[in-house]
Amino acid sequence: MADPGPKRDEAEAKRRFDQYVLPEVDIMYRVALSITRNSSDAEDVVQEALLRAYRAIDRFDGRYPRAWLLTIVRNAHINSVRRKRPELLKDPDATMERVRDPGEEGRSTEELVVEQGFDAEVETAFTSLPDKFRDVVQLVDINGLSYQEAADQLGVPVGTIMSRLHRARKRIKKHLDAAGVGPRGIT
Repeated sequence: MADPGPKRDEAEAKRRFDQYVLPEVDIMYRVALSITRNSSDAEDVVQEALLRAYRAIDRFDGRYPRAWLLTIVRNAHINSVRRKRPELLKDPDATMERVRDPGEEGRSTEELVVEQGFDAEVETAFTSLPDKFRDVVQLVDINGLSYQEAADQLGVPVGTIMSRLHRARKRIKKHLDAAGVGPRGIT
């Protein structure tokens, strides 16, 4: 029989979970809600992230718990979307009806397609950013953290956050302009 490795100290794992994870549950939910735009899905993502965090708490070094947890939240969301994709292949019309934003009622197919093209260009621009810029955009613009919270998570001064955010936004705008979908009249 193979050696199962070192035995986990459950009391220590619980203490670390209480110390590092529980104080961040509210921000985890806020971020999950901003990603999913659905409270039920956000709760599911947070629950999955909490389970993953508990399983991995022994390997966590204690530095930047919020950044660690928000990465887990983002990955839990990505995995939940991947699990839902087979439905799209079975019945794409039903899936699109289910995930359609209620604000889309009455909008033309052309408007929706143009918007999806714009969203795709924004995603391309975002993913093409260097990590240091993409991390700041993710924390501030997507997750809604303050400059100070982002600075604390990344371990850099607030001025660095502001500078990187400005440069990242400028790069995204330049990409959108080059693709012909940039906002008009904004410099």
